[in-house]
Amino acid sequence: MHRISIAAVTVAVVFSSLSPLRADIRLPAIIADNMVLQQGRPAPIWGWADPGEEVRVVFAGQSKDAKADADGRWRVTLDPVRASAENRTLGVRSMTGNSVREVRNVLVGEVWICSGQSNMQWSVSNAVNAEQEIAQADYPTMRLFRVPNVTAALPQDDCEGQWQVCSPETVPGFSAVGYFFGRHLHRQLGVPVGLINTSWGGTVAEAWTSAPALRERLPKFNEGLDRLVGQDESVAQARARHKAQMAAYNAAVQKMYAMEDDLDAADRWAAVELDDSQWKTMTVPANWETTPDFKDVDGIVWFRKTLDVPPEWAGKDLVLKPGPIDEVEVTWFNGTRVGARGNIRRKDVRFWNVPREYPIPGKLVRKGKNVVAIRVIDAAAQGGLWGADASTMVVELVDGEDALANELEDNLPTTLSLAGEWRCFGELILPPRPVDSNNPNRPSVLYNAMIHPLIPFAIQGAIWYQGESNASRAEQYRTLLPTMIGNWRALWGQGDFTFLIVQLANFMKRAEQPEDTAWAALREAQTMTAASDPNTGLALAIDIGEANDIHPRNKQDVGKRLGLAARALAYGQDIPYSGPVYRSMVVDGSRAVLSFDHANGGLIAKGGELTGFAVAGADGKFAWAKAEIRGEQVVVQADDVAQPAAVRYAWANNPDCNLYNGAGLPAVPFRTDAP
Repeated sequence: MHRISIAAVTVAVVFSSLSPLRADIRLPAIIADNMVLQQGRPAPIWGWADPGEEVRVVFAGQSKDAKADADGRWRVTLDPVRASAENRTLGVRSMTGNSVREVRNVLVGEVWICSGQSNMQWSVSNAVNAEQEIAQADYPTMRLFRVPNVTAALPQDDCEGQWQVCSPETVPGFSAVGYFFGRHLHRQLGVPVGLINTSWGGTVAEAWTSAPALRERLPKFNEGLDRLVGQDESVAQARARHKAQMAAYNAAVQKMYAMEDDLDAADRWAAVELDDSQWKTMTVPANWETTPDFKDVDGIVWFRKTLDVPPEWAGKDLVLKPGPIDEVEVTWFNGTRVGARGNIRRKDVRFWNVPREYPIPGKLVRKGKNVVAIRVIDAAAQGGLWGADASTMVVELVDGEDALANELEDNLPTTLSLAGEWRCFGELILPPRPVDSNNPNRPSVLYNAMIHPLIPFAIQGAIWYQGESNASRAEQYRTLLPTMIGNWRALWGQGDFTFLIVQLANFMKRAEQPEDTAWAALREAQTMTAASDPNTGLALAIDIGEANDIHPRNKQDVGKRLGLAARALAYGQDIPYSGPVYRSMVVDGSRAVLSFDHANGGLIAKGGELTGFAVAGADGKFAWAKAEIRGEQVVVQADDVAQPAAVRYAWANNPDCNLYNGAGLPAVPFRTDAP
């Protein structure tokens, strides 16, 4: 069904005999020379012309007409075409303006989106055996399109990029996972393959999801979306607002710079007689941005603390140790400046993690009330007196007990704590820095710039390698990933196309004891997404990762496993495509008996004794377990667990696990105690 048709085809009508009068037809970058059209599906072709312009599209014996709307956009939909490796021409003609466009070297086959973060972006040139793989990448009926890494506050109609014929010259910078996946399909299906690489390292899934979908399913992101473009704003209004906010922010920053340099004016806030009774209070050490009164604050904040100094300390030299201060500060003791580190204006902020230690001359030290004042300036992220352990925040006598030798009394202190409650006041609070779309981890900005321009180009499906950047929010990912998948499907308008997920690889130091980890929970969210949708599949990388590198170089096996899943789910082939998947558990005394689906060819402990299992009793404390394969079941038990209540397998950042099926595919990590 998917083999190339060798039947005669009608060559597209080419309008080369016409002399264009004006270049009033434009096509999106994705519709261009060397492209692959998806076989067996209606294929939208669209572009722009003068409003009201009549346009005709001719391809493979078909002729379709459309009229540009008031915005100049037109669209036709070609009837499904069978796969063909014949290079054809798609013609687009303006029927009234005589403008002509020709798209040459067009093939018909299988088209897949390749998206995600750095492990999808990771290039063929960085894969295992890269030199050999590149030299052999001569596949003229495979075509590659790479979307540049750009962001946008609103959905864009077009992107840059061009289709390239797969060759040793074009493949080195292309997605390794995408290429090896596409090569597998090309070899197995015998049809042209088009791959669209739209990926960006270090990015989060919400950046790849449209704003309406996030607003509907995950309102947590509304604030971030509103700061880009408000729900009721036009693009022009959003740009005007951003410009005004940026002007206000920059003016406040300039004011902060001037205030930072005017220390004579600042002295009044450090005076002993200043009434600070109406100031806020804060318990330190603390990152002030996590406190109710200074949440998300940037700017200039004063800290004042009154110390009750013993009479015996009067006139004696002290050392003030408030610990690290973020970002820069000036410190006063009884109204006199005694130390400072850094300068925001000069961007000299490298002292934020350096503990402060300032000498206090005895002439400033009096018995009873003594005031420490610290002026902290923080222009970004966390700020304040937060970098020390409370026990190390002290003021102490220079020579300790020796300084009190002549007046030593029982229990007389040689240090006073600086931790605890301080009075605080915001001398200058910067307005929030306007959020623009330049940060690729803002909600929707990558969907807007790197996905929306591809819609509604006909595709067979998508492969997705992402999750590392969302690992700290695994529970949210259970909703976020299905939301993104459903969002793409709805907007593409092709039904529930196949969506294949690469599960996170093993990474980081191997744990000595069973533990809960963010990466294990994120893998579970990926598994749950695939299990809940018959057109969504999972490709494992749990056995090919590297402890010290988040980017495993073995992308060949990832591509192959994705290819197996595609052949089974998208093309209906009856082949093993998944490793063993946990189905059920029965407790038999001290043993837990586990059953699995996808045990094709039986269960296998690869490399020796079966590993990777942990078991817990009713107390929920997990211990490594002995595991044994019996037919298509695994029997698990631990010496210290009389009656198992839960079993986990490969539940770690970098698990030691080796359960496979006879097809050589690794078992999917799981826990029976999932909430």
